[in-house]
Amino acid sequence: MARYHFDIHNGDGPTSDAVGMELSSRAEVLAEAGKILSDIARDEIPGHDRISIVLKVRDERGVPIFISSLSFMAEWLDDMPQ
Repeated sequence: MARYHFDIHNGDGPTSDAVGMELSSRAEVLAEAGKILSDIARDEIPGHDRISIVLKVRDERGVPIFISSLSFMAEWLDDMPQ
């Protein structure tokens, strides 16, 4: 197993993952990235009309190997009743 670090870049600025997580495959890295992004979105989207979250993954040497992102935009249309 290899150790991967999941660094978050959102409206609060960058947050580096110093501990990391041991995973055995690219599929596990992808699944973990999805979990992290969905958890952050659930916490941060309420009360915001725009948000962008970027997740960068580094290997145990600190080399970036993967990037994923999630964007949310909500806008009321003028012709919609309130």
